[in-house]
Amino acid sequence: MQRRPDVPEKFPEAVTPDRNIIAIRQARLSELTWVTVIGILVRMLIISAEFVGVWISGSAALFVDAVASLFDVLSSLILLAAIRFAARPPDNEHPFGYGRAEPLAGFQLGIFLVIAGGWMVVRNVLALFEIQEHPDWPRSWIWVIPACGTVLLGVVTARIHRASREARSAALRAEAIHFQVDMLTSLITTITLLFAWFWASQSWLVDHVGAGILAVLMVLLGLQAAWENLHQLLDHVPHDEDFNRVRTSALHVEGVLDVEKLRIQHAGPDAHVNIDIEVQPEITVAESHRIAQHVRARIQTDWPFVRDVIVHVEPHYKGEE
Repeated sequence: MQRRPDVPEKFPEAVTPDRNIIAIRQARLSELTWVTVIGILVRMLIISAEFVGVWISGSAALFVDAVASLFDVLSSLILLAAIRFAARPPDNEHPFGYGRAEPLAGFQLGIFLVIAGGWMVVRNVLALFEIQEHPDWPRSWIWVIPACGTVLLGVVTARIHRASREARSAALRAEAIHFQVDMLTSLITTITLLFAWFWASQSWLVDHVGAGILAVLMVLLGLQAAWENLHQLLDHVPHDEDFNRVRTSALHVEGVLDVEKLRIQHAGPDAHVNIDIEVQPEITVAESHRIAQHVRARIQTDWPFVRDVIVHVEPHYKGEE
């Protein structure tokens, strides 16, 4: 059989993205690691000061605040390990990569927060039914400890929220929620200790009521974090902006006349795209393959965290518009 003159003699070389995807992924990993480590160090500083305050005053609210922060330090260490594990490239046994380790860790962090908060709710409700007299506050400045913690945690929370948006990390958003919990609990603890100081005769009641409010807040925000990460684990449909971004990238490739179907699956830092493009029905298979290669490269150039792109080519007919 004679070869057609328009058919290439060898398989064309793969089209690669214009940007250094590996460097961009590494920069994301470094940024997430840095903000997580900074958060752990800030928490440890606050926890140390709060446990000193608990030893001095015996405050239940300050104890709840310190324990909540301690749980979050442990969860942050788990998150740090999960972020680095999720950044591993695909292999033969895990062809879609390890990205789901991030939302899995975020889900676990939410559950930990719910469990810790539930235990503290029960503990403080039972304490309200006990006949007890809270000891006089030996120091009027105890409220300064959580007040300073509120300011520090507010700064770190804002930084982690920004990093989670830039990195599009549900697990890091869960971590940001944990820091937000810490900030709010420190604020409520400050208010509680001030009330207990000014209202010394009922200081034990104010202390346990404030601690109970903190614990309920932990449960609610823990449920929110767990639910958001569970959505990603169950392949919830991504936001419209993701579909618009991929569709726009594909339509910018010469030869693509329309996008018929588009599916996006998130797995932690990674995204997997399955797209059907429409081209002129008269072109050769080789030309269709070339267009598909450029579509894949353009999508990964515009969105470096797309791990894999599967492109299906369909003929375009004007009557179907």
